[in-house]
Amino acid sequence: MDMNILKYLAFIKTVEYGSFTKAAEKLNYSQSGISRMINNLEEEWQVVLLERRKTGVKLTSDGMKLLPYAQEVCQKYEMLHRQVEELNGLQTGYIRIGTFSSVATHWLPNIIKEFQKDYPNIDYELLLGNYSEIEEWILEGRVDCGFLRLPTQTALDTVPLEQDLLLAVLPADHPLAVCDRFPVSAFCDEPFILLERGNNTEIAKIFAQFSLKPQTRFTTWDDYAVMSMVEKGLGISMLHQLILRRTPYHLAVKELDVPVYRSICFAVRDKKTSSLAVKKFSEYLKYR
Repeated sequence: MDMNILKYLAFIKTVEYGSFTKAAEKLNYSQSGISRMINNLEEEWQVVLLERRKTGVKLTSDGMKLLPYAQEVCQKYEMLHRQVEELNGLQTGYIRIGTFSSVATHWLPNIIKEFQKDYPNIDYELLLGNYSEIEEWILEGRVDCGFLRLPTQTALDTVPLEQDLLLAVLPADHPLAVCDRFPVSAFCDEPFILLERGNNTEIAKIFAQFSLKPQTRFTTWDDYAVMSMVEKGLGISMLHQLILRRTPYHLAVKELDVPVYRSICFAVRDKKTSSLAVKKFSEYLKYR
C-alpha cells in the first residue's frame, strides 16, 4: 500500500477509536508506527490534526476539516486497487518480502522460480533482517510479507512451515566429529562462535536454558563467517540445518544430544487485506 494512504488510514482509525493504541491494534501496526505516521502527516501538512490527551486523542478544528478528504481518498484508493487487480489478474505486481539469510538462500529461489512460471511479470524486493526487524517491517507496511520464527507478535497472521533443527558445527578434524550426537555441555569446553545480532538471542537463550556458559570469543550475524571461522579451527558453533543445506566449507555437522528446533512461519499483517499477489504467492510456499 502507498505510504501516504497508510498515513491517511492511520489518521482515520485513530480518530475512529480515539487512541493510537486501539488504532494500532485494529490495523495490526505498532503503536509507535501509528504515532509516527500521524506526526509525519502533521509535518507535511503543517497543521495539528489531533490533540493528545492522557485519556486519548481528539480532532482539532483543522483535523475536523481534513478528515473527510482523507476518508474519501482511502475509499477511492481501495476501489482503484480492487479494479486494477480484477482487470490485470496479476499481469503485473510487486511483492516486498522480509526474510533472513537461510530462507533467502535456500527457499525463496525455489518458490519464486515456480511462481514466475505462472506470473512472470511480478517484481520482488527482498529485505534481509533479524526476526524483530522483519516483524516491525510487516507491522509498519515496509514489507508485504515475511518469514519469521514462531511465536510472533499476535497481531500477525502466520502459516507454520517447517521445524528447523539446530546443529553443532565443528572443524572437520574435531575429536567429536565421529560422535553420533554432540553433547550440549561440550560447547563450554573450547572457544565458541556466536551467531547473534541485536535482540536476536536465540542461541544465548538455549545456553541459559541448560545453565551453560560457553567461552564466546567471536560474535557475528553472518552465517557464512561462522562457517569460515569454524573451518579454520577458531572455535565451534551452532547453526540451523537450513543454512547448512549446501555449504562450500569443509565442516563436521552433528545433531545435538538434546534436539532443539526453531519453527519457521510465513507471516502477513492481515490475510484478508493482503494484495492478490501476496495471496497467490503464499500458495507457492510448498515449492520451498
